[in-house]
Amino acid sequence: MVCDKCVKKLGKVVVPDKWKDGASNTIQSGGQKINENKLLSKKHRWTPYGTTKCVICKQQLHQDAKYCQSCSYKKGVCAMCGKQILDTSIYKQSNV
Repeated sequence: MVCDKCVKKLGKVVVPDKWKDGASNTIQSGGQKINENKLLSKKHRWTPYGTTKCVICKQQLHQDAKYCQSCSYKKGVCAMCGKQILDTSIYKQSNV
C-alpha cells in the first residue's frame, strides 16, 4: 500500500517500453546502450541482499521503504512514508 505522493517514488521496470513511439529507453532515442545489462550498470547497481528492512518484522525490502507489504496492510499505513491511509479498526485480520 502506497499513498498518492509516494507513487512517483516507486521503482521503474528494467525492461524497455513495448511501444517505441516516444519511448525514452530505446536505442533510437539515445536512452539505452546496446547490450547493456541494466541490473549491473554502475548507476543503478542491484544488491540481492537489500540494505533496507521492515521496521516491524525486519524483513528485507526490495525498495526504499519503511514497511513490507504485509505489515503496511495490517497497520493501514503507506509502505514508504508511514502515513495512515486506511482505517483497519473494523477489519478482522489474523496474526499469521
